[in-house]
Amino acid sequence: MSMNRRSLIGAAGLALTTPALHGAQAAEASKPAAKPAPPPVTKILAQWILGSSYDSLPENVRREGVRSFLNWVGVAIGGSHHETVDVAVSALQPFSGPPQAGLFGRTERFDIMNAAFLNGVASHIFDFDDTHLKTIIHPAGPVASAILAYASMKPVSGKDFLDALVVGIEAECRIGNSVYPNHYDAGWHITGTCGPFGAAAAVGKLMGLTEQQMVYALGLAASQPVGLRESFGSMNKSFNPGRAAANGLFAAILAAKGYTSSDGMIEAKRGWANTISTKQDWSEITDGLGTRYESLLNTYKPFACGIVMHPTIDAAIQIRDEDHVKPEDIKRVDLKVHPLVLELTGKTAPKTGLEGKFSIYHAAAVAFVEGAGGEKQFSDRAVNDPQVVALRQKVLPVVTPGIDAAQVDMTVTLNDGRTFHRFIEHAIGSVEKPMSDAQLEAKFTDLASGVLPDAQTKRVMQLCWSLPELKDAGEVMRAGVQGA
Repeated sequence: MSMNRRSLIGAAGLALTTPALHGAQAAEASKPAAKPAPPPVTKILAQWILGSSYDSLPENVRREGVRSFLNWVGVAIGGSHHETVDVAVSALQPFSGPPQAGLFGRTERFDIMNAAFLNGVASHIFDFDDTHLKTIIHPAGPVASAILAYASMKPVSGKDFLDALVVGIEAECRIGNSVYPNHYDAGWHITGTCGPFGAAAAVGKLMGLTEQQMVYALGLAASQPVGLRESFGSMNKSFNPGRAAANGLFAAILAAKGYTSSDGMIEAKRGWANTISTKQDWSEITDGLGTRYESLLNTYKPFACGIVMHPTIDAAIQIRDEDHVKPEDIKRVDLKVHPLVLELTGKTAPKTGLEGKFSIYHAAAVAFVEGAGGEKQFSDRAVNDPQVVALRQKVLPVVTPGIDAAQVDMTVTLNDGRTFHRFIEHAIGSVEKPMSDAQLEAKFTDLASGVLPDAQTKRVMQLCWSLPELKDAGEVMRAGVQGA
């Protein structure tokens, strides 16, 4: 039977397309199953933020909120006259708006956006601020800097302030949990990327935003992540929490006037979490809201450097003081460490105090030489001390399987052949071995020394401890400026 031209073309087309069709079907079948649609994370979080109140916070959460605030104020005062802050104040002062808010430890006043930024910078420059160990977020900086700037312009009660602080810390840490460690490993400075959420949540709470406005505020915060880990060891690192504070404040103020955003900026396919991380665990944000508090996992640093160096400093001070080891008698210091230690603090020859904060070699050496790890041990003077420089060349860290980032295994060998050993499972300042209230006060006093008179320092500390009783939380800032 003859075949007409149309039938011939059709048959040929079928012959050509059938294998391609099967191939397409096979490729489709081999694709991984589509991810289930995420819950409305942004909206769920907004609802919880607005539903929280001081009275609904457990007593231990309130207490830790006060400790976080006290620690933050102390480090902000201590860092207020660092060169980094001097440079930032000089650069921004000609462009500042009305003098709405003060700066801890200084006399200048700025508009609230710049004040939030500058206090955030000051509080992080020593790398001495609080740390949420699950994510390595420094929670108080972005949140406290933003809400204290706002409270300087519009008075809020101490109870409302504390509730906002806790809510902000909870928001930023839960969001951080959902993407850590993948997000951090990619190179993001997680305090700068999650901090805007905390600041926006806290300021928005104080402003009395509606649920839709809070969704917008979180969405606008999502559009402003800031900070890369390449900045560590430079002034740029402290820029990140400062900018996060200002960004969150900016987001809340815009949202209050109806500036819109997507309703799913955290969880959407092209939203914050999917864009900046290969991991998204929505349950970390939504589960246990109001019953599980991340602020209870906040820790306070006894040493003015990256948290991964704390076990080494702790071990060195113990061997120095308890075994009476003198630095000049040391032949070598062997350290078994987690890979993150060398990744974050592998600078072998730091030249400045800031670089010293990212040198495990310097941290070990200065702890043996000076028996401490405070800000004075991470100064330009200490980093270039000949005895410290000589000893850090004898520090030999080795990445070792089985060692956690919060641990160190240290063996010190002396010139006479004797050895001393310490294994630190939990360093002082950790959740397991927290700093006491008295230790926090001693840290505060040391940081404020030379910035504020002793009587003024005590006054500011007392205001921090009594935060829930204050009628106006802005009183803390007014008491903490120079000449108050």
